[in-house]
Amino acid sequence: MEDTRRQAVVLSLIEKMDLYGSWCGETHIQKSLYFLQEMLRVPTDFDFILYKHGPFSFDLRDELNVMRANMIIELHSKPYPYGPSLLPGEAADRLKELYPKTTKAYEQQVDFITKNLAGLRVAELERLATALYVTLEEGQEKSVRVRAKRINELKPHVRIEEAKLAVEEVDALMKDSERVFH
Repeated sequence: MEDTRRQAVVLSLIEKMDLYGSWCGETHIQKSLYFLQEMLRVPTDFDFILYKHGPFSFDLRDELNVMRANMIIELHSKPYPYGPSLLPGEAADRLKELYPKTTKAYEQQVDFITKNLAGLRVAELERLATALYVTLEEGQEKSVRVRAKRINELKPHVRIEEAKLAVEEVDALMKDSERVFH
């Protein structure tokens, strides 16, 4: 996907996240976009790796910085202990005017992800995104227990019981997404 079209998808995600009450911090955007790309196959083509707090894309971080530099998004400060939110900037409407078809093409997928993830805290998003990562790596046919154990190996601070719940929730999301999109 061309960079500016990809930015239109990212902007659409941020706007929907804000609409559904998300804090819209970078971690929220990272994890939501990971689900959008990897689970719902929206072709944003960001490279994600398993990092400190789950799947993370340095490419997406760079893209968000480009979007900030071009005033498509801007930082909004939050009171301590929270970090800033990334919200639409003064050039956001112009980008949407340029790529209405791109935004429309992925509107349902963006809506599905934001409805399901926007209200979650960072720790919950980390567990879910890591559960999706492990599920995609190991295969959904592996048992919940096997995948939960792998999450715990990769992220020792995530207890087995929390990992099991995350895997079950990811399985349910995947099942819902298959019902809606296939």
